[in-house]
Amino acid sequence: MAPKRAFLVAAMVLSVAVPVLAHHSLDAEYDRNSQITLTGTVTKVNWSNPHVHFSIHVMKEAGTATWEVEMGSPNAQILGGWKIDTFKPGDRVVISGYPARDGSNLAFARRVSKASR
Repeated sequence: MAPKRAFLVAAMVLSVAVPVLAHHSLDAEYDRNSQITLTGTVTKVNWSNPHVHFSIHVMKEAGTATWEVEMGSPNAQILGGWKIDTFKPGDRVVISGYPARDGSNLAFARRVSKASR
């Protein structure tokens, strides 16, 4: 194989491998053996690749806390019927999902719905 062609093949292989290495495993960050339910008010929504993220303000007996919630990719959400404005800051939501393994206020949403007032 000519050196120029070998370089092009190597460059193509590496360009495909870099995004794969950058993507994290759901099981590495979240505990799928645990379930968490949060009710709160949306404070921020970010529809950008690789995942949709939003923040919610949750009121608990011990006070309030801000939770960061991660969902699938924007394309997957759109294919699932979501729109970029399905949830906006100020909306009350109920989230069921997986908590972060490190105990931080981070969750991966399995289901999100509007909360009754």
